[in-house]
Amino acid sequence: MRRLTTALAAAGVLAATGLGVGLGAGPAYAADPEFALSGPAEVGLRPYPASGEPQSATVDIGVTNPSEDEENGGFYGDVTYTFDLSALTGVADVRFDGEGGGSSECKITGTTGVCTDSSLWPGLNSVARLQVTAAKGSAVGATGDIKITGKAEGATFTSLSTKVTVGGPDLVMQPLGLDAEVTPGQSRALPVSVANHGTSAVDGILVTFLASHGLRIPETYSNCDYATRSGEYKGYQLTICQVDGTIEPGAVYEFAQPTTLKAAPHAYLEDFVARVTEDTPQQRAAQRGSETFTRGTGAVLTLKRKTTAAARTADLDPWNNQQEQGFRAKNTADFVAYGASVEKAAAGETVKATVGFRNQGPAWVGYLRSQESIGHVAVVIPQGARVTAKPDGCRGVTAGGDWREQQLGAPRYHCSLSHIVFENEDRALTFEMKVEKVIANATGTVAVENWPKGHPALDFDPSMANNTAKLVLNGTAGSGTSGGGSTGGSAGGSAGGSQGTTGGSSASGGAGSATGGAATNGASSTGGGTAAQGGLASTGSTVLLTGAAAATALVAGGAFVLVTRRRAAARQG
Repeated sequence: MRRLTTALAAAGVLAATGLGVGLGAGPAYAADPEFALSGPAEVGLRPYPASGEPQSATVDIGVTNPSEDEENGGFYGDVTYTFDLSALTGVADVRFDGEGGGSSECKITGTTGVCTDSSLWPGLNSVARLQVTAAKGSAVGATGDIKITGKAEGATFTSLSTKVTVGGPDLVMQPLGLDAEVTPGQSRALPVSVANHGTSAVDGILVTFLASHGLRIPETYSNCDYATRSGEYKGYQLTICQVDGTIEPGAVYEFAQPTTLKAAPHAYLEDFVARVTEDTPQQRAAQRGSETFTRGTGAVLTLKRKTTAAARTADLDPWNNQQEQGFRAKNTADFVAYGASVEKAAAGETVKATVGFRNQGPAWVGYLRSQESIGHVAVVIPQGARVTAKPDGCRGVTAGGDWREQQLGAPRYHCSLSHIVFENEDRALTFEMKVEKVIANATGTVAVENWPKGHPALDFDPSMANNTAKLVLNGTAGSGTSGGGSTGGSAGGSAGGSQGTTGGSSASGGAGSATGGAATNGASSTGGGTAAQGGLASTGSTVLLTGAAAATALVAGGAFVLVTRRRAAARQG
């Protein structure tokens, strides 16, 4: 899909610039660019089994085009990637992922693999996915390197070497087994258990927790760092603990000190992730990202041996380092719409009106897994006025809520909400309107509601009566802007939204799809999650992204929740 997108985009760029002779028409660079090959530095393989087929490890190889120009920064020309597999003879067997063991762009001949492409889009591009298994007769500890180089006229590439070893440690975060239903203010023990299903020991681990806005770990240990995240994961608590000790193969360990998980008074739909990795400088840097941390002041968090596994599972598997669990608190959020009134607006005058809604809580609302829009604000414009400027996240529609090409001058606007609304948050939307005809008490409406047309109720909001307010021009005494119930306006049409008419993000940012709605959270799982409409999925995901994007996309500042879900869906699909 990335290559298809790249090819289409390349064709569009070339056509637009009059250079559409073909993809070899020349790169969009003034100087020779340098592209960086990327992938894991090391890969551990499950030993070849005494019976049955060997299990493979997936190795994703990528290449980064450093250009930040999304439109004109593409590189177009023949690109060749060469994989030197000679050092793996007797150690491991390699094939390119795809039907029949390869694809139309990649092929292995002897101990050399070759992949070809015709362009590099700005950012990270996929080169190939390798399936690597231990060779029959290989010994535990056998090792060799995959050496990868790139070549293209008018460009240079940094090479990549991936070390492949038979055997090694396999850290596993055991299932949390917590009840998915919680009560705001409730605390419960957090049963963290770590196992090593591999063939060698690990000295020192990093245990990382990522808790959504309505969950907190109240304890602070002196070997743990704590941060409240910003950006896309605003409000999440990120905890990283450096725990000393040896994790022996076949053994299970648990925390020697108490660790609890507490639901805040504003808890509603929540997500919690627990992850374990080896304590290395690379992992510490990747998981910390750019966040600002505070060191805990309590005791030192340590491990104690819990039990010894009956038998090793030969499960050298980086996908099981993480456990994720969703929670649903018995809570509600009260979204209250507010309108505006412009008392004196003369014909020909342009006026501004700020409308919107407030979340009076007590709960926040976040559709964390699906990242779907929570709903929208439907604004019906008063008669006699024409909108001349609108918020970026609002789309003009017909009076009945259907699609409309012309965005200014619409009788009605749908303003999409993002997938998160915090408790006590105010979402304000400012419209500019030109008064074309003075009409006394010209009244429109402002309604915050769900997406499906004819079903405006918000599942989490028990009081829909205050979800509608008035937008009034040239109002007289008694024509206030508060109140609810009636959803009609002088421009006609109901305030029920029309699915699929969103225009991007709300005034506070964050795009959403048109299928919002709450869903029941589920318990944790070691497999991929099941998608749900809005809210949290019914099962969790323990998927760990390996390969090219692991170091950057997986755990940068704890931002691994969505990455793991997408990879889980890819594996199950």
